Amino acid sequence: MTGGAGGSVGRRAVLRDEFELPLTRRAAFRLFTARGEELWVPGWVPSFFVHDADDLEIGTVWQTRDDRDRLTTWIVLDCEPGRGVRYARVAERWTAGTVTVELDDIEGGCRVRVAYDLTATTTDAAADLARFADGYAAYLAEWRTAILDHLASGGAMPDPV
Repeated sequence: MTGGAGGSVGRRAVLRDEFELPLTRRAAFRLFTARGEELWVPGWVPSFFVHDADDLEIGTVWQTRDDRDRLTTWIVLDCEPGRGVRYARVAERWTAGTVTVELDDIEGGCRVRVAYDLTATTTDAAADLARFADGYAAYLAEWRTAILDHLASGGAMPDPV
């Protein structure tokens, strides 16, 4: 880990885990897009720079704010609708890296594999990233619970791809 002229300040975390949903991969896929996450992630409000931007198109850019009001810029790097998507994400003066979501059909639903590859850009962010890494499995379990709660409540679903 190296920083700017001041030397080492950050850390890198490569995190992978998975969970299952009672949906086909095609039905579940859009839940992991910028607009799809609005349905089940509290406080998730993507702000697009281009009116009517396609949140599956490679190169599409949007921003979100986290619970600490930090601005995060997202860019679609790769997308195979119904199968997987990879995003670049840069939280200003905090972390930068990629998020990958891959889906496979299994009996009774789909398996969702999620990988975060993040580098902290400050000492404070490094400590925060270490906490995130320690709780990564629980974090993805919360994703699953939130999606299942959304489904159980009859929440809207995006069109399958």
